[in-house]
Order: sequence, then structure tokens, then C-alpha cells
Amino acid sequence: MKLISAIVVTAAGAALVAGPVPDASAQRYWNKKVRCEQTDPDGRVIPTRYGNGELGWNHFSGKHNIKRCRVVEAALAGKVDKKNGGRLEYHGVARNGTRLVNIVVIVQYARRTADGEYDAGKGKKIGVITAYCKGVNKCPAWINQ
Repeated sequence: MKLISAIVVTAAGAALVAGPVPDASAQRYWNKKVRCEQTDPDGRVIPTRYGNGELGWNHFSGKHNIKRCRVVEAALAGKVDKKNGGRLEYHGVARNGTRLVNIVVIVQYARRTADGEYDAGKGKKIGVITAYCKGVNKCPAWINQ
């Protein structure tokens, strides 16, 4: 952390205020360890990293109730449905008898996230940012069976 000082001018006069200010180049902590990995039809090797509460396995396994790698891997086994730079979107369908749910997997196929907050390291990709069931807050429990 860098220590920055600033002079604050008030009606009563000037005062020196000092305190820790986060370094602009500092990045958020996230677990880069790979939980699962899938190669898409175009040969992209896409990791699903443990991440944290904002991205990766730790984000979507709790928030969106996807608790099996095979759910994510099934969507990644298909072609990219939407592409915007390093952001890739894959769509899949989970089926259990007559029940269907559409799965969306968002991937950052780049070293850094678009906002620059996360860095996978030289020669590595961020991978799966999130996965969710379209149209619902949480995926049904049956997709994890």
C-alpha cells in the first residue's frame, strides 16, 4: 500500500490528512488453482479456477448452485455462442427426464479480466468466470445428481 498525504482545506483552515491508500496496481486475491478443465471444439483449454466470491468455482457453486464440473464442461464442449474480445459465452442444456434447464457459462479467455482486477499469470487464462441457469436465481438441485 502506498501512503498518500493530502491537504484538506476547510472553513476552519488547512489540515494535513495522511492514511493508507491502496496501490492502483494491486489486484484482488483469488485462488488460481484449477478445479476442472475442458477443451472446447476450437482447441481452447479452459480452466475453471477456484477463484473467490466474485468469479470462478467459489462464486457460482454457491450463488448459482452448480456443484459438478460436468455441468460446466457440457456447455464448454459446444461451440462459442457469443464472443466479445476475450469474453466467450457458451450455452448448454441440462436434462433430467422431461425437465430441461438452459446453462450459460461465461469465460474470460485472456490473462486478465476486462476490468484488470484479476491476472492469471504469464501464459495462462482466467477461464470460467461464472456459470448459471438461465431465467432462475439458482439452478435446480437435480442438475448436480
